[in-house]
Amino acid sequence: MPLASLLDFWKLDRDTAPNLVTWRTLPARPAQTHPFPTDLPATVKQTLIAAGIHSLYSHQLEAWTYTRAGEHIILATGTASGKTLAYNLPVLATLFQNSNARALYLFPTNALSHDQFSNLQSLSENLTPATWNLATAIYDGDTSQSSRSSIRKNARIVLSNPDMLHTGILPHHTNWSDFFTHLKFVVIDEMHTYRGVFGSHVANVLRRLKRVASFYGANPQFILASATIGNPKELAENLIEEPVHLIDNDGSARGPRHFIIYNPPLTDESLGLRKSSLLEGVRLAQDLLRNDIQSVVFARSRRSVEIILRYLQENQSPRKASNSQFQRGLDTPLTEHSGLLDHQPDSNFLSPIRGYRSGYLPHQRREIEKGLRDGSVKTVVATNALELGIDIGGLGAAILVGYPGTVASARQQAGRAGRGLESAVAVMVASASPIDQFLAHHPEYFFERSPEQALVNPDHLLILLEHLRCAMFELPFEKGESFGRLLSEQLEEFLNFLLSNSEAHLSNEKYYWMSDQYPAANISLRSASPQSIVLQTINEERPITIGTVDGESAT
Repeated sequence: MPLASLLDFWKLDRDTAPNLVTWRTLPARPAQTHPFPTDLPATVKQTLIAAGIHSLYSHQLEAWTYTRAGEHIILATGTASGKTLAYNLPVLATLFQNSNARALYLFPTNALSHDQFSNLQSLSENLTPATWNLATAIYDGDTSQSSRSSIRKNARIVLSNPDMLHTGILPHHTNWSDFFTHLKFVVIDEMHTYRGVFGSHVANVLRRLKRVASFYGANPQFILASATIGNPKELAENLIEEPVHLIDNDGSARGPRHFIIYNPPLTDESLGLRKSSLLEGVRLAQDLLRNDIQSVVFARSRRSVEIILRYLQENQSPRKASNSQFQRGLDTPLTEHSGLLDHQPDSNFLSPIRGYRSGYLPHQRREIEKGLRDGSVKTVVATNALELGIDIGGLGAAILVGYPGTVASARQQAGRAGRGLESAVAVMVASASPIDQFLAHHPEYFFERSPEQALVNPDHLLILLEHLRCAMFELPFEKGESFGRLLSEQLEEFLNFLLSNSEAHLSNEKYYWMSDQYPAANISLRSASPQSIVLQTINEERPITIGTVDGESAT
């Protein structure tokens, strides 16, 4: 086993072993499996068997049981534990039994939407279209105008994101009347990303969604899924403002998992100076690459991603090195400033070493994700854009260059390595920052501490007012109406403020939107600026788009 041999080598290597300040190993864990539930429709059962699935994990069965009982649920199990099947199963069963039923899937990124769309398509390949219509479509900013009308009328599962729901669906709900009338499920994946300002915005978008659905006579059931956080049940209930059943007993199989904290060696003991965490991360990544171990390297910033990527691509070895032939150091001297500005995302397009970060164009990301799954990409250097649950296959290792800032993020990044019963390793390379050095000297803080809590405040004055404007544009407010947990008396105070500001008009006990502006278009859920700046470079006297960045970051 290449990974086992490499781990043994690291334990003995004089350049590596002294710096392995902490090494924790989680033992393998057998799966807790159960037969298919007796009330699972035969067609769905046959579809699962055709896909090679013959039983359910315990948390998948629990999700089925409580969802079929009509409860809202939150799945908070580990990475690659089968959460996708856990929420797809009750949705597919309902859509099979009710030919009019619809479902809305919300993901924080377009990459996740495309990933889950592929997952649903693979299930659809085992269906007979004549007996089961499972029309599935992505509806986001990249969806062509010519196909949007057909999606609104015909799609039974719509995959989107909170931004598109906010600006492209809810304000135009009259075009979605049939979809909202028959909306049975709303699936919210990667729930842990909806925290802080972003989460507070999303909580208000969900208030608007429930309000519009109620207008059409629907009361959708919510299924939420999350990575490890300290308060999954509380966050879920704050987002949808209804009681939620927590499912956190992970029944999936897991191989041995190694977690190492690596502290770069001192270069000046009197000053406490250490070798660069970037360069040490490069060295460890080269060890993995030479042993043909597929890995992901997480960096803290876009600049760090490009630096590490440049070094790895310029110094990759064409041959696998055995333990007795390890070439320590790099082929050429490295500095942290050379060559960064010369690198473009499309350079080394066929290289087994690729970068992955926000700003890359969609086709570049899809190609890299595919390469990770089929094995043609051996090492990917990424920001936390790959921290989310995109299917990138079963990686053998994850290197975290610097502490990502939270215990939850560190565990999520480490969890990208390993799938099933295969062993995996995660190495966190400590930087010179005080918090990284604290963790290197006090690892118990990381291993024994609960993940951080995710907090939202949907009633924040400025955020709430923005979404009240959007909600009033969508449907007039009636006197005595509430808005989420905001009681009618409180809501009326805000509506009267908009009335005094000439943004609303009161007539027959209803508040109507009066401004000429389209409110949702000027409200960004994610950043301080709704602007998007296109980045271009000149190649052979013609501009080539190499990425995008929000307006605030551009300045």
